[in-house]
Parts: sequence; C-alpha cells; structure tokens
Amino acid sequence: MTREQWGSIVSNMISRGAKGSDEEFAQVVDYLAKNLPPGNNTAPAPQAAKTKAPKRPPNLIDQAGANDKQVVDEESAAKGKALYIAQCVTCHGTRARGSERGPDLVRSLVVLHDRYGSEIGPFLAKGHPAGQPALTQDQVSDISNFLHQQVGDTLRTGPYNSVLNILVGDPREGKAYFNGPGKCSQCHSTTGDLAHIGSKYDPPVLQLKVVFPQTAAFGRHASSNARKPVTVTVTTARGESVTGVLDEIDDFSVSLHDESGHYLSFQRGPGVKVEKHDPYAGHVALLDEYTDKDIHDVVAYLETFK
Repeated sequence: MTREQWGSIVSNMISRGAKGSDEEFAQVVDYLAKNLPPGNNTAPAPQAAKTKAPKRPPNLIDQAGANDKQVVDEESAAKGKALYIAQCVTCHGTRARGSERGPDLVRSLVVLHDRYGSEIGPFLAKGHPAGQPALTQDQVSDISNFLHQQVGDTLRTGPYNSVLNILVGDPREGKAYFNGPGKCSQCHSTTGDLAHIGSKYDPPVLQLKVVFPQTAAFGRHASSNARKPVTVTVTTARGESVTGVLDEIDDFSVSLHDESGHYLSFQRGPGVKVEKHDPYAGHVALLDEYTDKDIHDVVAYLETFK
C-alpha cells in the first residue's frame, strides 16, 4: 500500500485503542511504507501448488483508502501554518477556533468534510469573502493539512484538551438569575442543599452539576443511589393507583417497580392515567432557555459558597 494508505490504517488502529507515542506510530508507518509498498509481495512463491488458496474474506485493509481519513503531513502543515498566519489568523484566531470577525474552522463542515483540499479548494475558488488572494493547489493542500492538524489537536488526546477557566461569569447576575428567571430557588437553597457547594466541587464539575445533574450525581465513581430516580403514578380505569420507580414508558404501555421491588406493567388506554415525576425536569427545561452567560453567572455565584 502507499504511505498514505498505511497512515490511514494506523490512524484507524489508534481510534480503536492502539497505544503509543506519535514518534512510535510514525515509525510504524515508515516501516510499513518502506517494506510493504504497492505491488510488493514478499511472500515466497508456492512450490507445485495443486489447489488455489481459499479467498481471503474482506477486512479493514480492503476498506481503507488514502481519503478515508486525512493523514496530516507535518511538513505541509507547517507551510500551511505560515500561510494561515499571513492571511487567516486575524479573523479565525490562532487556533482556528474563530472570533467575532470569522467562524470557527475546527467545527466547520467544509473543513471536516475536506480531504487534502477537496472541499477547501473549491470553496476558496469561489472567492473568499475577505477578498484574499487566490492560492495554488499546493498551498490549498498545505492549508488543509494545517486545519486538520488543528482539528486533531482539539480531540480528547490532543494537546489542547485541558480544562479551561470557566469562572468568567458575574456572581451578582448569577444570584439574580438563581432567584429570578432560572427559578432555581424554588427547589434549592444556598443555605440548605447547596450550602458550601463551592468547596465540594471544582468549577468544571460544578458547572456540569448545574447543567446535567441527572447524569452528574456525581463523578465516575459516585454511588448509583446518588441519582434521584424518575417515578411514575399509574391510576387504572377502576381507580386503583400505584406509584413506583419508572422502568419504561411509551405510547402503549408503562412499567415500574413498586416499593417492594415488584415489577408491574400496565397497558395505556382510555381511563388509564399516568403521572411522571422527574426530579430533574426543571433542569431539562432550562436547556432550551438559558444562555451560556446565564450558566457562567450561576456557576460563579454558586462557587462563592465555600
């Protein structure tokens, strides 16, 4: 296979959990490209073979190709960085994450769909909004490699995967939102369940607890009992009522476990009343309402309660 094809295979192995440093993976690609180039069959010829070898079933290598996943050429990316700094950094930022003058290129669909300039080239050929000079095909490829390098750097294993400082809100406005539009004070108290919460969690965890409490109660090793269950009350057509922890619910049936742990299932229909009680319903509803600023302000406010 070509070097690019072997690079795609190695990249796929990395995504599946292969461990090693960048230098070690580069050595693997170098070795494969050198010893197993296209058309090179190092297997000895069979001696007086009487039957054909069974056909090998399709595998990952058969599915791979140079364009399945762009393998960043570091030398080309370095050239692309120079071009980017010269022509793009003012609007799109040093890490291509965008600014008030230009969009985030790391999350751009043009960039994410691009392979070695296949999307970026035609986009720029139509005329850049800022009126930048036309780029050659090699320069487009260099820019492509640089931008894909930036995309890779923002992934979980990338060098920019560090928790940012999120204490950028205004505690006073957070207090106003907490007691006002957010209606947080209707269920929570800063002298009750939220007392000293700022000393219990660091800001990133605290923000996660505010936004997604149903999945953040709390931490990887938290007890399953820490999460409040969703309950449901079912009243049958005969007026019999039962309440328990919700198991499943859809348009046709609802199932639950009652206080004794018994499993019960009911068909939904005329006369059957179902009341769902989700302790996190208020937080879920807020996802469509509050802004990033509201979240940051509330976190800044709660962080003051040491």
